[in-house]
Amino acid sequence: MSETTSIIPAPILALIDAGNGLLWGSVLIYLLIGAGLFFTVMTKGIQFRYFGHMWKLLATSRQGSEGGISSFQALATSLAARVGTGNLAGVAVAISLGGPGAIFWMWMTALVGMSTSFIESTLAQAYKVSHDDNTFRGGPAYYIEKGLGQRWMAILFSVCLIIAFGLAFNSVQSNSIALAMEQAFSVPPWIMGVTLVVVMVPIIFGGMKRITRTAELIVPIMALLYLLLAIFVVAINITELPAALGTIFRSAFGLEQAAGGALGYTIAQAMMNGIKRGLFSNEAGMGSAPNAAAMATTRHPASQGFVQMLGVFIDTLVICTATAAIIIMSGTLGNDGGNDGIQITQAALTSQVGSWGGGFVAIAILLFAFTSLVANYSYGESNIEYISGKKNAKPVIMLYRFAVLGMVMLGAVASLKNIWNFADLSMGAMALINLIAILLLSPLAFRIFKDYDRQHKAGQEPTFDPEKFPELKGKVDPAIWKK
Repeated sequence: MSETTSIIPAPILALIDAGNGLLWGSVLIYLLIGAGLFFTVMTKGIQFRYFGHMWKLLATSRQGSEGGISSFQALATSLAARVGTGNLAGVAVAISLGGPGAIFWMWMTALVGMSTSFIESTLAQAYKVSHDDNTFRGGPAYYIEKGLGQRWMAILFSVCLIIAFGLAFNSVQSNSIALAMEQAFSVPPWIMGVTLVVVMVPIIFGGMKRITRTAELIVPIMALLYLLLAIFVVAINITELPAALGTIFRSAFGLEQAAGGALGYTIAQAMMNGIKRGLFSNEAGMGSAPNAAAMATTRHPASQGFVQMLGVFIDTLVICTATAAIIIMSGTLGNDGGNDGIQITQAALTSQVGSWGGGFVAIAILLFAFTSLVANYSYGESNIEYISGKKNAKPVIMLYRFAVLGMVMLGAVASLKNIWNFADLSMGAMALINLIAILLLSPLAFRIFKDYDRQHKAGQEPTFDPEKFPELKGKVDPAIWKK
């Protein structure tokens, strides 16, 4: 996109920047890491102790849905939302603004975030409600109202999510698609925007099951192909691997800049950009993935919590690392000619595999970001239904669909930096509300985990009986968990 237009007035941009400075400069970085460490300690390192068990559950996650949405489909939907611009464009932005050390902090965010993802997804399953299409609905809005008794807080979260995912994040995804397709194939941004709108219409108007089936089909194939390409780039530069890893660790702790007296600033930049882009990518603690987790048909809430932890691992520690390897090992870092976001990744891959590399990234971002568009839409729809009630939701959802399509079109021709900033603020507000909620509700999540752990160690297939949990009495439908 050779020229883009800022659609946000300067005074509003100033407010957005101030909000981001407050949230990301002090509050959220400490809260996200602190909550993740707290959950990790209280579960005795659940993401490490149960790492093998997560994969075993994944192997059987397509079974037992009984006509509803399977555990794997729910994971694929959350991965569809996670795996998108954050993995390709976001990694490039993090490295560009925070140096290679930002990747280290993305890794740390993911490792502690896995336990956070378990807690929020388990709570989403525990408080889910039945839907008339043989599926379920749930997420932070539901566990905030039912668990904390604070409907105002639940509505505030839902509004933030609708703004973030229906508007900000979908405009970010379409912006990256338009940039990638323009650079690789000279497709005008407005044509790409119209194309995305036309293709999205039958999917988002087709309901949740069509969205989950789309994600289940596209996400695994594209992720595998992208990962294989990254492995190829690493293989042909294998002698440079130790130096690349050294660069990441030295940059993370400012060792390369220490002599220049900019140590504190360098570390802060690497941390802030790594954690921000890491959260945008893996969404742990943000409160988005629980909306997908709640849709799954399972026998115990914790089982989906384990499966959703894998989503964080795959997103950041696998796919984001693949992008970082391509950019750092290409040797083009700092020589990107002023490119933004996805164009940095394209330039790096092109330098390694030839001109078709940029085209491959364009197709990858098209598929990754497109599935993110429809998954993000589904999160918003679920929360609109929560606010308005199932009986009154149809006309509001119809308006929301057209608003989403409008933002997809608008995002294709808007300034990247301004959209990133707006997405950062929306994401920060969501994360703040959700983190407060899951910290307050964590004692219940820990007890649900212990219930699962006890049955698993006894050689039983864990099943959930809400009657064993007094705080759930009258707040969940026992029929959901009938054996």
